[in-house]
Amino acid sequence: MKLDQRMQPIQLILSDVDGVLTDGSITFDNQGIETKTFHVRDGLGIKLWQRSGHKFGIITARSSHIVKVRMTELGVDIVRQGSDNKLPVGIQLIDELGLKPEQVCYVGDDLSDLGLLSHVGLAVTVGDGATELKTVAHITTKSAGGKGAIRELIETILRTQKRWDELLQAYYDA
Repeated sequence: MKLDQRMQPIQLILSDVDGVLTDGSITFDNQGIETKTFHVRDGLGIKLWQRSGHKFGIITARSSHIVKVRMTELGVDIVRQGSDNKLPVGIQLIDELGLKPEQVCYVGDDLSDLGLLSHVGLAVTVGDGATELKTVAHITTKSAGGKGAIRELIETILRTQKRWDELLQAYYDA
């Protein structure tokens, strides 16, 4: 199947967090408080994806308060933290939302993402993702994790779905 054909039916993007929405660094301050850095363009990309009528969610093995804060800020209500085995969580979400796997894109960066990547219609890894993921991914972004990879992907899908120009027009009209 051609890449354009894989992107057309996508209604839901699911993403890992560490290494995709962040650069993979996990930083603790002297009080043991975890911090993460998110790229602002990824955030706007997620908002644009949602404005186009699509859904965005995360499935991550770790649990972090800052992830909940960031996802709330972005209006993302599909948040599954502490999911070591992402495949059954992804399958459950797909079923709950009444979607088919071919309507779902998953973005991951490391070995724990392989199962879910192999199950969805559009498998994506970031530019600095593990080699094993690059062999199964339909798309490898040019951008590294935490450096705008999600925005790059969302723009690509929305352009393919012929939705990008209408979303962009709102910024010209503002």
